[in-house]
Amino acid sequence: MSDLLLGLDIGTSSSKGVLATVDGQLVAVAERPHALSLPRPGWAEHDAETVWWADALEIFRELLEAADRPIAAIGMSGIGPCLLPVDQDDRPLRPAILYGIDTRATTEIDELTARYGADRILERCASSLTSQAIGPKLLWLRHHEPEVWSRTRRFFMASSYLVSRLTGAYVLDRHSASQCDPLYDMATDEWAADWAAEIAPDLELPRLLWPIECAGTVSSEAAGLTGLPAGIPVVTGTIDAWAEAMSVGVRHAGDTMLMYGTTMFIIEAVDRIVPDRTIWGTAGVEPGSRTLAAGMATSGALTAWVRDLSGVAFERLIAEAGAVPAGSDGLVALPYFAGERTPIFDADARGLILGLTLSHSRGHLYRAMLEATAYGVRHILTAFAEAGSPPSRLVAVGGGTKGGLWTQIVSNVTGLGQDVPAVTVGAAYGDALMAAIGADLVTPDTDWTRSGDVVEPNPAARATYDDLYDVYRSLYPATRAQAHILAEMQRRQA
Repeated sequence: MSDLLLGLDIGTSSSKGVLATVDGQLVAVAERPHALSLPRPGWAEHDAETVWWADALEIFRELLEAADRPIAAIGMSGIGPCLLPVDQDDRPLRPAILYGIDTRATTEIDELTARYGADRILERCASSLTSQAIGPKLLWLRHHEPEVWSRTRRFFMASSYLVSRLTGAYVLDRHSASQCDPLYDMATDEWAADWAAEIAPDLELPRLLWPIECAGTVSSEAAGLTGLPAGIPVVTGTIDAWAEAMSVGVRHAGDTMLMYGTTMFIIEAVDRIVPDRTIWGTAGVEPGSRTLAAGMATSGALTAWVRDLSGVAFERLIAEAGAVPAGSDGLVALPYFAGERTPIFDADARGLILGLTLSHSRGHLYRAMLEATAYGVRHILTAFAEAGSPPSRLVAVGGGTKGGLWTQIVSNVTGLGQDVPAVTVGAAYGDALMAAIGADLVTPDTDWTRSGDVVEPNPAARATYDDLYDVYRSLYPATRAQAHILAEMQRRQA
């Protein structure tokens, strides 16, 4: 029997670990839920010690108990891009500021865009500055928490923090770095040292590696804390969505992953990037690779909102929504309940439900939330095509693929089919594959994907959804000013 690969992913609301063989067979899965801290409107945080490291310790121990043979390599991923400032001894100085759902640095986005120029930033970084970028969050820390900044010497993301705890290495993968706009130069795949020195003076930047490269080995100290044998290779890892894309074979130009989760995230592998203000251009997982990316601020969070309001289990809500016709009997929602990321990049956008009548039920409302996310997906895929990279194959992953209703609605709205792999364990499975590649246990082109279902669009629903998509696209520009007034009111009342 071959040795095992261990993959670990830190997600927004839970952490997951897997053990797999070198041919991709699952041996064990472990998962731990955790809380997302929302201390103020627009803020989203995780505590590195009580969430990231505590989850890792528990999952390592559970998987070690399930291991029936030695572990050959470890791979890790996590939410990102995020900002965890640490002192000279790598001790966290505050909770980590999370990815684009944390919108606190809007003023700093404007400041840096004015300083360097929107066109120059887009040209150099392949992305505009948005709430997803790390540069404005670093500047926010300097402006608003100077006592923390004065002690900050390094910064981590979820995966790089765990790599450091296991190996002592201060590294960051090039994909994650490419989301540290405007600190990364896409032309050279290196830090933009001049801008970094201005935005974050005296901050030591991590050494850059590709996600599948080995960062180091488990130290004797980490072995004592985790139970993992010292000397096991640990690959650099990356942000969770890219690890998941790796896990389902989204690696060739036109391959596009739809990740159905708390937020909807979309990644397309491309040969080259034509910078576009409505989407993100990033480095990929494999050396020299490139991707386009987009993320909605909510998706599964909307269905959880309906569940919590109604007090009814998901299974019943799904059944009721499935009995509602396409278009929810004239109900259209904007899914901007937490602002929106791509393609409008408006932290002050707000949710909207239009067309309500006394005849609409909770099943209509639940279906309207699914349809709202589907309209959002269509909007993003249109932006990809307008940037010169129309998707050629969609692969659906994540918890939202279960049951089939949500994926069917997305295919009906977009008019595109979706492959649903037989194994969609998540980013941790991709971490295990990256560990196998980084430790030279398999060839770099190894693909663990196994075919599953194919969701085909229903042509009978297309006309209805085309009409309602037009309504959807008209609602944001028509209500933007009013939404911003309400967002400001909400901030004052917080």
